[in-house]
Amino acid sequence: MKIALFTETFLPKVDGIVTRLRHTVDHLQRTGNQVLVICPEGGITEHKGAKIYGVSAFPLPLYPELKMALPRPAISDALENFKPDIIHVVNPAVLGLAGIFHSKLHNVPLVASYHTHLPQYLQHYGLAMLEGLLWELLKTAHNQAALNLCTSTVMMEELSSHGIERVDLWQRGVDTETFHPELASISMREHLSQNHPESPLLLYVGRLSAEKEIERIKPILEAIPAARLALVGDGPHRQALEKHFAGTNTYFVGYLTGTDLGSAFASSDAFIFPSRTETLGLVLLEAMAAGCPVVAARSGGIPDIVTDGVNGYLFEPSADDIGSIAATVRLLSQQQERETIRENARKEAERWGWSSATCQLHNYYQKVIYSEQLAGAA
Repeated sequence: MKIALFTETFLPKVDGIVTRLRHTVDHLQRTGNQVLVICPEGGITEHKGAKIYGVSAFPLPLYPELKMALPRPAISDALENFKPDIIHVVNPAVLGLAGIFHSKLHNVPLVASYHTHLPQYLQHYGLAMLEGLLWELLKTAHNQAALNLCTSTVMMEELSSHGIERVDLWQRGVDTETFHPELASISMREHLSQNHPESPLLLYVGRLSAEKEIERIKPILEAIPAARLALVGDGPHRQALEKHFAGTNTYFVGYLTGTDLGSAFASSDAFIFPSRTETLGLVLLEAMAAGCPVVAARSGGIPDIVTDGVNGYLFEPSADDIGSIAATVRLLSQQQERETIRENARKEAERWGWSSATCQLHNYYQKVIYSEQLAGAA
């Protein structure tokens, strides 16, 4: 099968969407499919055998890490040469609209998937008044697709409630080899804690951006004076966060990848995740695979992954921080319970390999192609 994948973000950028896409492309290519990735230009032309067609792009003013690529006529030539059996548009925004257009122009079946909860992001950038308009635009774009995939049941319900049709679940996935409890390392713990390995070590991994609400970790840190906090990642909100956490035991680590990232998870006592805008929270699965107990907001797709008191802790995302503080204190003080949580978290992660998730996606592609063929023959 030939799959043309339109995405607003891809390598070399590092985030949860890119993680899912690179594993998906890898497994699709391994199983004999051919993938063409059309994305903002990033200096690469190939990934795991898949061709990368880079489109010139410019940074978004509010979020310079994200680049906006405007569609151009040459995309049509690339598709004519590739001759895809299906087009998959990831987070249709600007470049994604080209995928929708070309699916109609070339009469190619279309699948779309929803990964970034953009309407909720708006309030963090002072644009909440545009939420209704954005939902209308998303509905118009997604309803062009024969199938709209979400990464959690909560997001399926959310999209359906806003008039988006033909919604189904694309199951989660995680690399259980890169993220493993055996990667725990005293040297990594010393690095993350800035040479205080005996102190409770709290970890956050992800984009340093306003919608992640990382500021809400500070009250937890203040409630546990001996604790250290390591923030792994980077983003447009870093300078503001450095000011916010000034005077606390917080270390801005920067990006970590591969086994270094796996070791960071495995070497920490708790993974703190206050975000209320997650469609899934892939990074939570990575923490769980590494046996790092999770303390996260009961919001979005997170309850699909974390079962409170079984494989992690959930707190209500209220205005105060009493719930998140209580959950973290409990996790750190109950050693036997923490070990049980670690074991259960790893078991949960082991259920969700990338191979299974990609096989499910391939089956969706086949069903959409078959349905379109039947409709065309009718």
